Amino acid sequence: MLNQIHLSKVDLNLLVLFHTVLEEGHVARAASRLNITPSAVSHSLGRLRHLFNDPLFLRTPKGVVPTVRALELGDPVADILARVGRVMASAAPFDASTSSRRFVIGAPDGIMASLMIPLAERLRKKAPRVDLALIHLMPGRHTGAREHPWQDSLQKLEKRDIDLAILPLRTLPKRFEARRLYNEDFVVAMRKGHSFARTRTLSAFCKAQHLLVSLDGDPRSFVDDLLGKRGLQRRVAMTVPTFMMALSQLSNSDMIAALPRRLLDSYAARFGLAAVELPIERKSDVIQAVATKAAVMDAGVAWLTELVVEESGSERNS
Repeated sequence: MLNQIHLSKVDLNLLVLFHTVLEEGHVARAASRLNITPSAVSHSLGRLRHLFNDPLFLRTPKGVVPTVRALELGDPVADILARVGRVMASAAPFDASTSSRRFVIGAPDGIMASLMIPLAERLRKKAPRVDLALIHLMPGRHTGAREHPWQDSLQKLEKRDIDLAILPLRTLPKRFEARRLYNEDFVVAMRKGHSFARTRTLSAFCKAQHLLVSLDGDPRSFVDDLLGKRGLQRRVAMTVPTFMMALSQLSNSDMIAALPRRLLDSYAARFGLAAVELPIERKSDVIQAVATKAAVMDAGVAWLTELVVEESGSERNS
């Protein structure tokens, strides 16, 4: 965003001031919010205009309006300030009972639905001022994604777009640390009274209409790979983007779906669903809490990881 030759001249306060003026649309209000004088704001805006070679804000009878360039800078500057804020917060001693930090956790929504609701409740009790953002992660389908389906999620960790990821991974590059939470396997979910609950054969499984959770609508998953090895196939009658939507669809249809067991344990009664074992063998997934080694040196991230481990019941599943 800034020419490198100018970086040594940039005071971070200038970016804070820019962001505040952009939000307020008024020099005097921005000055009041920053606890400085309007003339100090005007002086700093002059420095910013020189740095960016743009007027940035144009005066009007009702305040100031941003130029096109200022609007373009709005999101990048806000992102810079947010990242700096997170860095500074991570450098300070962490006290969960008083901290007002904001943590970002990424996970597939099937994991979030079964784990994050009780985690949020525990968070409210132990850290009432801490905020939590949940980001939906799904495996990629670009070239090479089958070998490294969670590469995009790992990159988000490295960029610190997220503090912690909860993913079905067995191995990781050495620059990451992982804590095992639990083993997850898939079961066949359906509405109560569905005929498949009585047959449960592989033939009946293949003949059934299937529902598949697929963020991009791709009608293939590990189930199709396993069936393909036996020369079999199924019909995916519908794809939905989230596991929670899958639960709702199953409760009002004759479709069946392979869904995480832990999700069904949490929501089957609410949606009137039943679950039986998959008629085809598959190795369980290892669900792990993942962060970069650099991130876990942050006392706040380390505390959050421990909280997730406790909530997952990993001690009971060891």
